[in-house]
Order: sequence, then C-alpha cells, then structure tokens
Amino acid sequence: MARPRQFDRDQALLQAINVFCDKGFAAASTDELMQAMGLSRQSMYNTFGDKRQLYVEAMKQYQTSSITDLIWRLGKDATPMESLYNTLLSFASRAEREGTAGCMAVNAICEFGLSDDELNQLNVSAGQTLREAIEGTLKRGMDFKEIPEGTDIPGACDFLLSTLSGMKVSVKGGMSTAQLEAVAGFAVNALKVPR
Repeated sequence: MARPRQFDRDQALLQAINVFCDKGFAAASTDELMQAMGLSRQSMYNTFGDKRQLYVEAMKQYQTSSITDLIWRLGKDATPMESLYNTLLSFASRAEREGTAGCMAVNAICEFGLSDDELNQLNVSAGQTLREAIEGTLKRGMDFKEIPEGTDIPGACDFLLSTLSGMKVSVKGGMSTAQLEAVAGFAVNALKVPR
C-alpha cells in the first residue's frame, strides 16, 4: 500500500513559483526548490516530474492566477481609468505583498525569448487574455469620456502592456514603490482627456 502524500501540493507549487519569480529557471537550483517546497528530491520528482516539468506547471498556475487577479482589478473601481491606474499600482506593491522581486512570465521572456515553443504558447495565450481585458477597459474609458474619442485602442494597449512589463523588470532592478506609482500615474494620465 502506497503512503499518502504528507504535503499540500498547491502550497508546494506556490513556493516553487516564488523561487522561479525571484531566480528564473536556470538560476533556481533543485536544492533551492526542494527547500522552498519542503520536499525531498524523490517527492518532488514523483509529484512534479523534473525541474522543467515543475517550471511549466508553475508557469501555468502563475499565469492563471495573475490574469484572474488582473481582470478582477480592471473591473472593480468606479471608472475604467481608476481601475486601470489601480491595476498598475497593484504591480507597484506586488513585491511587498507577495515577497517576490520578479514576474515569472517576464523572467521567462527575458531568459528564453521565443526559443521555447511551449513557454511561448503559454505567454501568447496569457498575453492575449490580458490584452483583451485592457482593450475592454480602454473602450469603456472612451464611453465614460475619460479618454479622447478616436484614441488608437490597440496602440494604447501596446503602450500599457509595455509599461506593465517595464514595471515588472524595474521591480526586479530595485525601483521603489513610490517610483513605480509615479510610472503608473504617468501612463494613465498620458491617455486621459486633458482637463
């Protein structure tokens, strides 16, 4: 009779995500992962497979929870531009809130570029979902007369996604929360109707 697992699989995966957010794939050692997850090497391999399989599963979970959080934030405030600003601000405080200094998805892009088809497909899928949510917020912003009629929505979306990626890299580089808040404000104000 097999012994039951003595750990919380979801919690172990969350700990692996934190290591990958801080270190990326190559720099995260198996020993660091085992220690963070509270697992022996054999338990880790039996549950998640090798380091690569663990990374892919962690990426899927990370993107699912990140995108879900972003979409919720984009729809929770009184006006679309408030939601957009507060969504960007959530990244400014994310490192403090989650105890990590990086974004697993941005780390993957910086580390692998487009060379890994499986990771690339995960990033494209998550990116498309986020893009649609931001475009919807921008269109609502136009309906609310918060951004000018005729705004190039795809171009504005590219600008915001690039700003968001830049903020994630800046967190890893040590930019302060106050600086990130200023970036978020500048980005949103650049799109608003002049008052």
